[in-house]
Amino acid sequence: MSKNLNALPKSKILVVDDTPDNLRLLSSMLQNRGYGVRKALSGQVAISACHKILPDIILLDVNMPDMNGYEVCAALKANEKTCDIPVIFISVLDDVLDKVKAFDVGGADYITKPFHIEEVVARVENQLTVQKLQKQLKQQNALLLEEIERRRSAESALQEANEKLHRLACSDSLTELANRRHFDEYLQIEWHRSARDKTPLSLILCDIDFFKSYNDNYGHLAGDFCLKEVAKAISNAVKRPTDLVARYGGEEFVSILPHTDIYGAISIAKNIQLEMEKLKIIHCFSSVSNYITLSMGICSLVGNYQESPETLIAKTDRALYQAKQQGRDRYCTYTTDFFIADTEGSPTKEPREVYQSYYIFEDLK
Repeated sequence: MSKNLNALPKSKILVVDDTPDNLRLLSSMLQNRGYGVRKALSGQVAISACHKILPDIILLDVNMPDMNGYEVCAALKANEKTCDIPVIFISVLDDVLDKVKAFDVGGADYITKPFHIEEVVARVENQLTVQKLQKQLKQQNALLLEEIERRRSAESALQEANEKLHRLACSDSLTELANRRHFDEYLQIEWHRSARDKTPLSLILCDIDFFKSYNDNYGHLAGDFCLKEVAKAISNAVKRPTDLVARYGGEEFVSILPHTDIYGAISIAKNIQLEMEKLKIIHCFSSVSNYITLSMGICSLVGNYQESPETLIAKTDRALYQAKQQGRDRYCTYTTDFFIADTEGSPTKEPREVYQSYYIFEDLK
C-alpha cells in the first residue's frame, strides 16, 4: 500500500480544522504519503486560501466557530472558481442527518472521527481519481466540440464551394443568367411536369436585332455591356421564382414559363419590350430603331410523353423567325394553326399588340 501511494503524483490538499492538534496530525500523515498539504484554522481562512491557490481536494471539519463546515462548503460550491473542488467532511458527528446535510451542501464524502489514515487516504485517492476522470471528460468534450465545430466549418465551406461550382456550371459567366446546359435540364424537367399535370408550358425566345453590326461598330466591350443590360431587362420582366431566364447562345436569350398559357406569355413579352425601352441603348446601325431592340418568338404547349421538349423549342424558333421576317422589333406567337404577329410603334411609345395578319404553317413534324 505504501509503495503504491508513494508512486502517486503529488496532489494539493487543503485541511481545515479549528483544533491545531487535529490539523497537525492529519497534515503530517498526508505529507508523509507524498501529498502537498496546506492548513487552515477557520472557514474564512480556508475560502481565502482556495481563491489564492486552488487545491485538488479539501478535508473539512464540520464543527468550527463563526463559520461551520456546511457553510464553508456551500460558499465554495456557490463560487464558479471553487465549485468543482471535491470536499470530504471529517467530523465527530455521526448522525445520519449530519451526513445527509453534508451531501446536500455539495460534499463528496464523509468520514467520522476518530479516523484511520488508511481510510482517509483511500477516500482521498477515490475523489482524486473521480476528479481526474471528470477533467479528462471535460477535455475530451471540449476537443469533441472543437472537432464538431471544425467539421461543421469544413462542411459549410464544402457546401459553399459546391454551390459556387454549381453556379459556375449552371450560369453564363458574362450575363450571370442560366447557361444553355441549365436551360436544357430545366426545360426537360418542366416539359415532363407539364405532361404529368396537363398544364401549359410557354417559351419566349429573344434575339437582339442587328447585334453583329452593333458589335462590329461599337466594339466587343460595348457588345458585352449590351448583352448584360439586355439580360437584366429580361430578368426584370420575368419575375416568378419558377420562371427561368437563360442565355441561349450569342445574342439570343430564352425564358421558360411553367404554368403559363399563350396569353400569359404575350403579357410577359410586352413587359420585356417595356424594359427594353427603358434601356435606351443607342444603336445607330440598326435599320429598325435608333436603339437596341428585340425580336421575340413565343410558343405555348402542353407537354406530352410522345414528344421531346425540342418540339417546343422548334416552334418557338419558327415564331422568332417569323418576327424577323416581318421586320424585327416585335414578337410573334406560334399556335397550332396560326401565327399572330405584333408590330410596335415608335420606341418612345408604349408597345401595343396589333393583330396585323395571320400566318398558317404546316405541322413542323
